[in-house]
Amino acid sequence: MCKKIFIAATGQHCGKTTISLSLMHLAKKKYARVGFIKPIGPKLFVLDGVEMDMDAALIASVYGLEKDRALMSPVVLGRGYTKRFLSGEIPPQMPLQRIREACAELERKNDFLIIEGSGHGGVGSVIGINNAQIAKELGAPVLMVAAGGIGCVIDSVELNLALFRQQGAEVPMVLVNKLIAEKRAESLGYLKKFFEARNQKVAGAFDFSSVLANPTLIDISKVLQLPLQGDPAGRNRIIHNVQLGAASSQRVIDKLQESTLLITTSSRDELIVTTSALYNIPAYREKLAGLIIPGAAPMSAISQKILDDSNIPYIRTLKTTGEVYTTLSEHVSKITADDEEKINLIKGQAENVFDFRVIDAIAR
Repeated sequence: MCKKIFIAATGQHCGKTTISLSLMHLAKKKYARVGFIKPIGPKLFVLDGVEMDMDAALIASVYGLEKDRALMSPVVLGRGYTKRFLSGEIPPQMPLQRIREACAELERKNDFLIIEGSGHGGVGSVIGINNAQIAKELGAPVLMVAAGGIGCVIDSVELNLALFRQQGAEVPMVLVNKLIAEKRAESLGYLKKFFEARNQKVAGAFDFSSVLANPTLIDISKVLQLPLQGDPAGRNRIIHNVQLGAASSQRVIDKLQESTLLITTSSRDELIVTTSALYNIPAYREKLAGLIIPGAAPMSAISQKILDDSNIPYIRTLKTTGEVYTTLSEHVSKITADDEEKINLIKGQAENVFDFRVIDAIAR
């Protein structure tokens, strides 16, 4: 018989997928066959010709589950899906039927099944089947993930619990993620006092980590929808700081911090040349991860040659500096299959952070 656990969350960006990656890693140490399903997928991705959710594709790629990719993402809310559903083109019973069939097939094939929800508890209501309903329909106990703090965790969990309780879904554990390291013990102490009085277990997940939260160069390339030029070995480098190259060249260089992505307009030939030269000095390579060069003005031929010869990773765009900076400021980094450093860090830390025996005891 296959055991199941439903990974819910109080909202976006709480770290559900990081938790799923961790539990997949830990479950595979105990069970021979571990599966994954994301019943409702809001982020369309094509893996080997199959349309599926981006997070499901990530799990499939990392854990070699490509053969089950058609089952792992039974309902993908691609462009126009909700309008077709609301207009009656998609039968009202179809989403739940596809989810039931996919889950049943994965249960037959696995000993442990991780079911990952989407966003908060109400996501999916527009097509008649939200996270709370799915958890109840599939008979999976819910592990609710909330981002760190005390008051915000309690408030957001209570808000979501109302819907899960309304649907009759069981939520035996709250998992607190992105904790502030120095406040971890204190925060968990207060949260346990609150939730355990209501017969809910509380466990801590990962502390907030800039390594996990910050984007890589290839991630930024995808966000800007532009190619990453230069050293291909730098594509997975994690960006810890973004700096505008508005001051003098000397001032900009003096202000470089660890793994900085420097945004400097195409008219700043002297700064482009300087940073290109510094990239091949080890002390500066630690600080200088790459360049984004916005602006309509063309670079001089000699500046372009020095840039290319230095092999510094860079992205060239015709957008303005302000547009680029705004785009990056609003971007929330998501883990992809290319982020090997982040994935290996998650797997390694999971063994110290989680007591899988507790989660395994909740699953059924």
